[in-house]
Amino acid sequence: MKVLIIRFSSIGDIVLTTPVVRCLKQQHPEVKVHYLTKAAFWPLLTYNTNIDKLHLFDDNLDKVIEELKAEDFDFVVDLHNNLRTARVKKALDVPSKAFPKLNIKKWLLTNLKLDLMPDKSIVERYFEAAEPINVHNDGKGLDYMIPENMELSNNDIPMSHWGGFVACVIGGSYNTKKLPVEQWKKFCLAVPFPVILIGGPEDRDEGSQIAAQDTIKIYNSCGKFNLNESAQLVKYAKVVISNDTGLMHVAAAFQKPIISLWGNTSPELGMFPYYGYNSLKARIAPQSIIMENKSLGCHPCSKLGYNKCPKKHFKCMNGLDMKLAAEHVQKLWVVKK
Repeated sequence: MKVLIIRFSSIGDIVLTTPVVRCLKQQHPEVKVHYLTKAAFWPLLTYNTNIDKLHLFDDNLDKVIEELKAEDFDFVVDLHNNLRTARVKKALDVPSKAFPKLNIKKWLLTNLKLDLMPDKSIVERYFEAAEPINVHNDGKGLDYMIPENMELSNNDIPMSHWGGFVACVIGGSYNTKKLPVEQWKKFCLAVPFPVILIGGPEDRDEGSQIAAQDTIKIYNSCGKFNLNESAQLVKYAKVVISNDTGLMHVAAAFQKPIISLWGNTSPELGMFPYYGYNSLKARIAPQSIIMENKSLGCHPCSKLGYNKCPKKHFKCMNGLDMKLAAEHVQKLWVVKK
């Protein structure tokens, strides 16, 4: 049997599909597992030992469809569920199932503040797409695989941070999902441990502003490391504090203690840190602390994000207590992992 799993983007969403990949391969070792995603995200999956073949594309979906036709798949697990995945499934003409996106419930939450979302991770909904081929969640959480020969060494970070550090993931796909620089400055001053700022080249300038307060205590790694190297920094951190972004889910894959910061989005949408068993209400993960300004009548305002706060005050992020965040870090720092 040959199965194709589809998830085009992005970092966090792809990491959240890895339990389905693992459980499919381990529960049905005879199955050949293929995965289709955008070429930009190959580092996330190329070292995943549960995937037999990775299919990548840039803009030419028609070309990759022709390649997929030659594979003669038996089933398609659609973990993206959009018009383009519908094109792929129609072309392959084999049995398939897509995960439920719950767009109406998301709209009700973000527009009317009516929460009808299920108390479970999106991972649980991903597994619904694999039910027809008898794949079940093993409760072991997310995967992020990096070969040992690609591991960072102590020499890649300052000696002052070798004994342990807090990883601050300052980037985000939208500005309204990012904690403002002034808030990060408050946090870094309040926390009593070494800090490493993690982000892409686009976050370098903001990282420099934050680190300028104390260049010994705060190391700005933004733009200095590729995705897998940044993932390893998250792996080595004692505690991770992160915006709602991809590296937050990478941290969960490494079972790290996480403080997640929520701006215009909400963990009720199903994208909270997932360790394999937890939900938001019924099964709370002790190593995960969610900081969210629920007192606002305008929160959450989007399932994705905006370049600017629609209300122009950005209280969802500006109102988060950074001294409290630092206190959370101190508690999680001593949690045995």
